[in-house]
Amino acid sequence: MKRKNTPHSVLSETQSPPPVREAIDYCETGAVGRRSFLRKMGIAGASLAPVLALLVASSAIADDTFLKFKGGIGVIPVSSIGPTGPVANVVRNIPPPGEPWVIRALSAEVKADGRIHVEGRGLLLAGGNAIAMNGGQSVFATLICGPLPSGPFTFHSTPVGSAVPLAADGDFRIDDILSPAPSNGCDNPVLLIRSATISPSHPWFAAGIPLVIE
Repeated sequence: MKRKNTPHSVLSETQSPPPVREAIDYCETGAVGRRSFLRKMGIAGASLAPVLALLVASSAIADDTFLKFKGGIGVIPVSSIGPTGPVANVVRNIPPPGEPWVIRALSAEVKADGRIHVEGRGLLLAGGNAIAMNGGQSVFATLICGPLPSGPFTFHSTPVGSAVPLAADGDFRIDDILSPAPSNGCDNPVLLIRSATISPSHPWFAAGIPLVIE
């Protein structure tokens, strides 16, 4: 006996209700979740903003570096030949040593309260029988400020008694305090690395190259 297809049976066989509501509900739930997450992030960001501003301000206050030096110049004992012979390479009243010196790299930072950090590489003799050696030297730093050409100059030095010995390859590091502190600024700054071993003149071995702070 052949079964008749009734409208109801045809509709039952050909149609199955798609889970449209479920998909819509899932999308709506996801959208609500995203909005809630973004709202929470906005609240958290607003709460953190004053803290971040305070941290930035504190960092700016703490970093009171007002002088930087990048690169170094080794000493050549003679600066020129005058009518009466060689002219010593005196820099702002600081004499040179008897032999030339070279330096491979130098960087330094000076704070307003006198703190100074210097990193030097390859400060070695550039002449004589001890060429390419450190000459058994210990060094300290002197910052010289003042109007050109002839001053008067002010001298801010780390203690000679706290001088650091040069490594065999000429490397050194100075972490100390200049006295007196250059708290009032420094016109035409010159940073000299000087000998603590050769006294009383304490000649200079190298000079830092000032870096413009933007």
